[in-house]
Amino acid sequence: MSPNIRNILTWILRVVVAGLFAFAAFMKLSGQPMMVEEFGVVGLGDWFRIFTGVVEIIGAAAVLYPVTTAWGALLLLCVDAGAFIAQVTRIHQDWVHTIVIGAVIAVLLYLTRSTIQKRLA
Repeated sequence: MSPNIRNILTWILRVVVAGLFAFAAFMKLSGQPMMVEEFGVVGLGDWFRIFTGVVEIIGAAAVLYPVTTAWGALLLLCVDAGAFIAQVTRIHQDWVHTIVIGAVIAVLLYLTRSTIQKRLA
């Protein structure tokens, strides 16, 4: 893949992932009834809904900044994995979207993996 196409694809994925998680964070932090109900089913209370929303905002911001994109993607992948577990074990609703979102995040993480490799080396 040429560097220009890779760069364009990376930026598209950054914006999509950041927008998706910023919107999800807004839904949680603004106390939308659907979010309050889902987190009530999970059984961890409102504090966990607020915590998750804050983590999503941090991850969305990190994904948009090129130096921290991979770290933000890794954080959001963890949030997505938690959402998958909650959907499968407690909420029992559509869990396929968590897999699709996780795949998109994984592609972004793959494209920006050099940041993590440099940090760990």
